[in-house]
Amino acid sequence: MSDVATIALLVGVTFAAAGFVKGVAGLGLPTVAMGLLSLIMAPAAAATLLVAPSLLTNFWQLFSGPRLGMLVRRLATMMLGVLAGTALGINILTGSSAALASAALGAILALYGVFGLTVRSFAVPPRWEPWLSPVVGLVTGAITGATGIFAIPAVPYLHSLDLPKDELIQALGLSFTVSTIGLAAALAVLGKYELAAAGSSLLAVVPALLGMHLGRLVRDKLSPEVFRRWFFVGLVALGLYMLLRA
Repeated sequence: MSDVATIALLVGVTFAAAGFVKGVAGLGLPTVAMGLLSLIMAPAAAATLLVAPSLLTNFWQLFSGPRLGMLVRRLATMMLGVLAGTALGINILTGSSAALASAALGAILALYGVFGLTVRSFAVPPRWEPWLSPVVGLVTGAITGATGIFAIPAVPYLHSLDLPKDELIQALGLSFTVSTIGLAAALAVLGKYELAAAGSSLLAVVPALLGMHLGRLVRDKLSPEVFRRWFFVGLVALGLYMLLRA
């Protein structure tokens, strides 16, 4: 098998696995995809492959609930912060030092895993939200620009707002979609998101959707808490490996 065919196979398997995780746990596609793809290519190249699968698999979350307009108004400053932060952090992901980008990605994966294993739910007082939302957005965007991962601190923050389940899913979809658009735009401005990469990214949608479908089929047969625990353990192990390698 040629090197190109081998890489294509690995990319397909990676997105199928990432889609499976998202289908079971409701999150994790960009995190798993970035972590695994960065083992075989530069993080910037992995980020370009992530764009289309991330957008298309998050649209259903964005439009699945009834309160999109309300959420857009409530989280507008957070979303603006995400876009600004992504622009500030993108030079790390696309810089000349792939080792630095890999180390940053490994550190975020490990920290995300530790956070998921150790931190229990918490609540943000409503009076904090007006000033905390843009800060969380800015930090999330900076991490997105530097590593291609947009879960920290956006995911725990949105969980802390005590939203009803359907609104929380929609809010996560909004955050992930805006983060993906911001990442794609930042890559394009720097000339790192080319037509060839866009085509490859579209092809990755198929295994991602198949993985999601399979994950949904087996979700009721698995313990969500046990699956999430092992998911975060895997992130810690992968992140530490990437740090050591970098």
